Amino acid sequence: MQTVLIVIHLMVVAALVVVVLLQRSEGGALGIGGGGGGGFFTGRGQANALTRATAILATIFFITSIALTILAGWGRGTQKSILDTSAPAGQSAPAGQTAPAGLLDELKKMQDQKGATPQPPAAPAAPATPTAPRSQ
Repeated sequence: MQTVLIVIHLMVVAALVVVVLLQRSEGGALGIGGGGGGGFFTGRGQANALTRATAILATIFFITSIALTILAGWGRGTQKSILDTSAPAGQSAPAGQTAPAGLLDELKKMQDQKGATPQPPAAPAAPATPTAPRSQ
């Protein structure tokens, strides 16, 4: 199903490029692309047909894009966000290790450990004994 949709999507993209390139320029973009003179299609009727074809192809393009996005996410399972797990989808933890917790859980544990560890008290400074400077 996805392959068929991709093929349809690519055909629509190619047709959309052709239809857009066939349209007569209105003189924008500093004269790049000609824009004057007679083109392949001339007259108001052909311009309406090209405008309508562009709108239809653009609509089909958006529909196939959304459908491909939905199909791509269909088989992902329960993972909804990259923050839910730190391991890539489809990979399991090595033998003897538990699966990693979510990224947010790991960050919270690190923050709790940082805040829970008591800071060692500062060592008391040794009393300084006054000494007289020596001359040589």
